[in-house]
Amino acid sequence: MTDIPENGLTSESLSRAIGARYLTYALSTIMHRALPDARDGLKPVHRRILYAMRELRLSPSGGFRKSAKIVGDVMGNYHPHGDAAIYDAMARLAQDFAMRYPLVDGQGNFGNIDGDSPAASRYTEARMAATAEALLDGLDEDSVDFRPNYDGTLREPVVLPAAFPNLLANGSSGIAVGMATNIPPHNIGELVAGCLAMIESPEISDDALVDHIPGPDFPTGGLLVEDAASIRETYRTGRGAFRLRARWSKEDLGRGNWQIVITEIPYQVAKSKLIEKLAELIQLKKIPILADVRDESAEDVRIVLEPRSRTVDPDMLMGQLYRNSDLETRFALNMNVLIDGKTPKVCSLKEVLRAFLDHRREVLQRRSQHRMDKIDHRLEVLEGFIIAFLNLDRVIDIIRYDSDPRAALMREEWGRAFPRALSEKEYVSPPAGEGELTEVQAEAILNMRLRSLRRLEEMELRRERDELMKERAALEALLGSDRKQWKKIGEELRKMAMFFGPDTPAGRRRTGFAEAGEVVEIPMEAMIDREPITVICSRMGWIRAMKGHVALDGELKFKDGDGPRFAFHAETTDKIVLFAANGRFYTLLGANLPGGRGMGEPVRLMVDLPNDAEIVDFLIWRPGEKLIVASDAGDGFVVTSDDVLAQTRAGKAVLTVGEGVRAKLIRRVSGDHVAVVGDNRKLLVFPLVQIPEMSKGKGVRLQKFKDGGLSDLTTLTLAQGLSWKDPAGRTRTEADLAEWLANRAGTGRMAPRGFPRDNTFDQP
Repeated sequence: MTDIPENGLTSESLSRAIGARYLTYALSTIMHRALPDARDGLKPVHRRILYAMRELRLSPSGGFRKSAKIVGDVMGNYHPHGDAAIYDAMARLAQDFAMRYPLVDGQGNFGNIDGDSPAASRYTEARMAATAEALLDGLDEDSVDFRPNYDGTLREPVVLPAAFPNLLANGSSGIAVGMATNIPPHNIGELVAGCLAMIESPEISDDALVDHIPGPDFPTGGLLVEDAASIRETYRTGRGAFRLRARWSKEDLGRGNWQIVITEIPYQVAKSKLIEKLAELIQLKKIPILADVRDESAEDVRIVLEPRSRTVDPDMLMGQLYRNSDLETRFALNMNVLIDGKTPKVCSLKEVLRAFLDHRREVLQRRSQHRMDKIDHRLEVLEGFIIAFLNLDRVIDIIRYDSDPRAALMREEWGRAFPRALSEKEYVSPPAGEGELTEVQAEAILNMRLRSLRRLEEMELRRERDELMKERAALEALLGSDRKQWKKIGEELRKMAMFFGPDTPAGRRRTGFAEAGEVVEIPMEAMIDREPITVICSRMGWIRAMKGHVALDGELKFKDGDGPRFAFHAETTDKIVLFAANGRFYTLLGANLPGGRGMGEPVRLMVDLPNDAEIVDFLIWRPGEKLIVASDAGDGFVVTSDDVLAQTRAGKAVLTVGEGVRAKLIRRVSGDHVAVVGDNRKLLVFPLVQIPEMSKGKGVRLQKFKDGGLSDLTTLTLAQGLSWKDPAGRTRTEADLAEWLANRAGTGRMAPRGFPRDNTFDQP
């Protein structure tokens, strides 16, 4: 409980104080900043921008005003936040690539699909678009509630009347505290069809609504490749995602040549960023069958993709681009909105449309009641005018000579201007007394101009009275019948559909539907022309690939202080495995290696190889092979080639090495026995089956050492003996290995006479 000391200060626990204040902040963010209202689909800043533009009389048929003036009025009168945030929000309302139905008509640079920012507010001008006028229609007819602005000097609408379901038409996105919203734009014509279906059948299911609203309609077009079942589930739950792809076509260039032309890109993808990504794929040779990309866009999007050769399958090329670029994106739907402007809720498609229709019904009722009140007031005034016409001389006499003409007019006995015998639904003015004028009638007579007195005509007044009575009867019948109200709402929606129908430029659906199909996973080597190369890596780790199979012992150029270390023949389609002293494997593609004209590039720029980890060996990867990896401490195991293939730059950890221990070697398995030799020149031969097969780990002890460590390892067929090359290059073979044959982890015996002095198996 909070204590209030004598000094007026309050005391409460820190957790309670922080919790209460953070909750207040969270609610403010949710209700007044991040989540849209389900009724008009707007956040407060957008609503205030449109209302301020209306107050400035910036109608669609009027002139433009500087954006800085609009932003200043919004900030000063209704939205006391930063001008940059207000201008960004207004600029987005004018972007035809961001809004399906722009609410602001902009003049000047309001940004573009490339991702460029709008010009400063002092350089651009704006006015309301026709769609914004439809959202504001009826605002003067007491159709919605108003509230004081932030300083109490003005009033602003709580919500706009909204003649169409703007929440779904233009979509919305925002991040609040602990919740977020992300709603895609849709087609107004389809939304109207869905609303009319709900009016005819209030219990319609979400699945039936999807027949009228098949999916989002993005302003940038594209192709929706999500399956129908997934779309129905997304609309039913209010959460899900839509797969969106670029629209493309194959353009024939003659003589068998062709190119791909992309004319529509996914929603919210910046064209410049997309082209940069495609160029990066070409540079890094991640998609070798793509040769070039060009941006030939003018007013419309036109991105040209050139294949590597005419034999490339365009569907296969686009399938690879879908996987590796933003030519395919996923738009996550989270239909989290404010119901009645108060309660955040994740709604289904049906619930959102129901909130809009209920709002339109309330707007209709309030507008009708407002019009009835106006008619009642006018009928009362008309009755006073009739009395003045029938008693014109007396009225003039009172106005001319009486010191208080209004009171005198109200005291006078005039008789009734309209007969009592009216139908039940016709209006009967409330008399102040039998034959007396009401205050409203007396005030209207006094406010009439003198020259209007002579123009009063009883027939004209009665004609106006009869028309108003007829209109009032229709309004009274409308307010008394639910069926007539929904019929009227349907008529208003059909009028909106006339401007946004499927045959109109604004209403024509832009986003098409297509089958996603299966993107066949094509091996990288299948997309590369198979050519021989010679891979060369220097002592300092600079790698290059020379065309063709050149002599490995030929003279090559290296940087000063550097020299040759690894050289082997390969092909452009080969995956080359790099084994490092830290026990990790890294994968390189032969086609991606730098050319052999220069000195190459550091291999550490291609993979995330630490500076303190030396390169142990290179190996051309072959599927299904078995390999032996071992550390200089004499531990090792058998691993399959599939388990050493890395998919990322970070490599793949296979051999676990402790402190002071490093990976020593990797050898292909061939034969039935293993021969190991240590730095102490002791040789040990043991069966291959004694080494376990593992995917990663430290392994088992291969040979025991009193001093030194493992020097080299090879596999052999025992019946064929052990062969090596002597210093003169002659092949030597030890056929009888019984002296060195033992179990794994033994110390071994001294190597046979003639064995190389460097204690390595230099295989012939």
